Amino acid sequence: MIFADGLLGGAFYFPFLILGVGLFFTVYLGFPQIRYFRHAWSVLWGKHSSEDDPGDTTHFQALATALSGTVGTGNIGGVAFAIYLGGPAALFWMWATAFLGMTTKFVEVSVSHKYRRIDTNGEVVGGPMNFMEDALNLKWLAVIFAAATVISSFGSGNMPQANSLASGLAASFDLPTWISGLVLAVLLGAVIVGGIKRIAVVAATLVPFMGVLYAIAALLVVGNNIENVIPSFFSVFEQAFTGSAAAGGFLGASFAYAFNRGVNRGLFSNEAGQGSAPIAHASAKTKEPVSEGMVSILEPFIDTLILCTLTGMVILSSGVWNEKFENEFSDFSIEFVEGTYQESNPEHVRALSQHLDLLPPDDDSVVAFTGVLEIDRGKIRSPDVTLLHNRSIAEDFQIANETGPYSGDLEVVEGRPNAENITITGKSLIHTVPLTIEAFRSSFLGVIGEYTVSIGLVLFAFSTALAWSYYGDRAVTYLFGVRWLLPYRLLYVLAFFLATISDTEFIWAVAYVTVALMTIPNLIAITLMHKEVKEITQQYWQKISSKS
Repeated sequence: MIFADGLLGGAFYFPFLILGVGLFFTVYLGFPQIRYFRHAWSVLWGKHSSEDDPGDTTHFQALATALSGTVGTGNIGGVAFAIYLGGPAALFWMWATAFLGMTTKFVEVSVSHKYRRIDTNGEVVGGPMNFMEDALNLKWLAVIFAAATVISSFGSGNMPQANSLASGLAASFDLPTWISGLVLAVLLGAVIVGGIKRIAVVAATLVPFMGVLYAIAALLVVGNNIENVIPSFFSVFEQAFTGSAAAGGFLGASFAYAFNRGVNRGLFSNEAGQGSAPIAHASAKTKEPVSEGMVSILEPFIDTLILCTLTGMVILSSGVWNEKFENEFSDFSIEFVEGTYQESNPEHVRALSQHLDLLPPDDDSVVAFTGVLEIDRGKIRSPDVTLLHNRSIAEDFQIANETGPYSGDLEVVEGRPNAENITITGKSLIHTVPLTIEAFRSSFLGVIGEYTVSIGLVLFAFSTALAWSYYGDRAVTYLFGVRWLLPYRLLYVLAFFLATISDTEFIWAVAYVTVALMTIPNLIAITLMHKEVKEITQQYWQKISSKS
């Protein structure tokens, strides 16, 4: 999975591709995210549409469905994960991705809406696979995109949501992950069998409620840390082009790391360019494809520039992002390295930071340990090694097995324990949902803040899983026909449950890969459609002008 991420979402070219396409269309279309912003709100509230227009949902319901796919754990856990990986600088690149992504959304939704179809059930359906086939005559690319959408429905919209949801409820309410997973999986199945109309109704109810609730709580926490807000805000810009400096337990992150993970997390949050939102917007009632493109401009604004910014400011202003907390170490992010390293030594910090970078230097002085560790009652007695976990030096850790503190030899291969039934607990940086929870809990809200995050997480994650089930539905129907919908839905619900009891960091690594699988073919396709986008946009404004 790490290798796949290095070729796709984690590759050096991926952020440049996302931002490059967004920048091209922003300049080519004359900054539509600014010029069309006010008009987009009027379209949303039905000023330029009629009840007789073809489609299955209103503009608001389509926006709510698309937002339910984006306003999810990316806002709670994804922002925290970006800051954990890249420091404050990562937030700047999330903002850049959102600003340019507003134009990308406009383009992909407009062209997809123009080439939507009526399926055998009489429902309006659409998405990038339709214009890839009908407008570009690239059936093979459409098949690749549809297949990637099916995979991404699990890796992006299903598994990370379920995993974050379950971990949040476990942390706040001590609820076993399998119980929360089972209950919500059943509810998920009950909704998705109703298709887009039922999903849209649920989304239109949940999204506004959960968005307002979360925003109010976040503003209260930010207000509680008001003295740290301006310094935190400036740190985002100061470190944007230099990388984030080491601070507290955080070992620092290079510009490349902050840039890559900020853009990647920004895409995961708002899905601009991924090609998922056009599937939801295709159902909207309108005769004008560009009008629905206008509505989609609002998604990255609401999702990233408002909600993700609030989460980022909560985490940065609270200071918990570079503090170590007691936690159980994930096997996926453990590394024993040779020698003793200390955070008080700047040379040690520099060496470890370079070692953990996307592209470690050729002369990397930090060596992953391979050999046998002597363990006595949970503590390492020999040889001298340092345990890295979550981009930090682990402290006060203890090694245990099913019977308690472990004594004996522990084989380590290239930094990772080669033993079953071994758990390691101790202090290190934390990320995703637990980090956001700590940020809220550290304020005057205390446990109320924690519970607010947990409740918001349930609603966010559940609504996202709903939206992505529909995206997968449409892709499966495109590839195999309606007869495969039931098996897909059953598998989707099962995967939702299984993800609640799986490794958190592995799940997020899967998400990175699946996002890229959809994004790359979609960005290629919409770039090929640039002339038609400009033409239909000009035609739309001519019609609007003639009516006025």
